[in-house]
Amino acid sequence: MMQAIAIDDEPIALEVIRNLSTKIPFISLNAVFTNGFEALEYLQKEKVDLLFLDIKMPDITGIELLQSIPNPPMVIFTTAYSEHAVQSFELDAIDYLLKPFSQSRFLKACNKAFEQFELRKNNTVSDSAPAHIFIKSGYDQIRIELEEILYVQSTGNYMQFVLPDRKIISRLTMNEVEELLPASAFVRIHRSYIVAKTKVHRVEKNAVWIKSEMLPVGSAYTNEIEKITKK
Repeated sequence: MMQAIAIDDEPIALEVIRNLSTKIPFISLNAVFTNGFEALEYLQKEKVDLLFLDIKMPDITGIELLQSIPNPPMVIFTTAYSEHAVQSFELDAIDYLLKPFSQSRFLKACNKAFEQFELRKNNTVSDSAPAHIFIKSGYDQIRIELEEILYVQSTGNYMQFVLPDRKIISRLTMNEVEELLPASAFVRIHRSYIVAKTKVHRVEKNAVWIKSEMLPVGSAYTNEIEKITKK
């Protein structure tokens, strides 16, 4: 079951989410907040899998709140305004619900979150586990050996797993891919790229090379290059 909380400065909106959540068996809505800073304090102490988050709130916006969390949970934005939709998906949001939303639309968003929740659980890689993951592509679950992955690239709402002989597209977020791939073998070098450390054969100041592909290194990720060059 997914552990969830909701943040919205309007108590009525929180009550709507509470009522809709009670009809979904795989969601436990454990707390609701009208104050974003109180919610942040809760997030520091409790395990949260899913966040229902309003955008336009006093003191701190939903966008600012999400950006302040080092390892944020999955998020479904709930708002009366459509102009932040593009930015929300750049932040790897699961969905963007425009108020007022129906039970069916709310359920659709929650199903998307649960699908990703189950995918994360099933692909947790431990020392004793086989070195592979399963990725949903279309209607299929495709097994990928970790040692085959050259790099992973974000392309809009999809992630592209680049292998020596093929590319596999999956509707995942960058954060979800980072959780799937072991940090000992993969490193993020750009907002749109994660690379396999052992596949990098040349490192430059602002780029790395894998085979004949030159991949950019983002200014915020320059320190990550040391993880490739250090043993």
